Amino acid sequence: MLDEVVFYDTLRQALWVAVKISAPILTVALVAGVVVGLFQALTSIQEMTLTFVPKLLAIVVVFWASMGFMANTLVSLFQAHLIPMIAGG
Repeated sequence: MLDEVVFYDTLRQALWVAVKISAPILTVALVAGVVVGLFQALTSIQEMTLTFVPKLLAIVVVFWASMGFMANTLVSLFQAHLIPMIAGG
């Protein structure tokens, strides 16, 4: 039976890993959105694809660059906490 403290500690660790994994992508999306929004405000260009395409490209590039970090972080969470808990260790 899973103890309440163990459950909340595992949930806290999983949420922290989710924050660490999503931080690079969310940061780049925020910066790209602000830069494109500033560019649109300065030039008075109100094109919808101008906001979508650069942000999407920036997110894809950062996702591709940080895939190794994301995979290693998830694998370490599973190996250190979840698999031993499932196996009963």
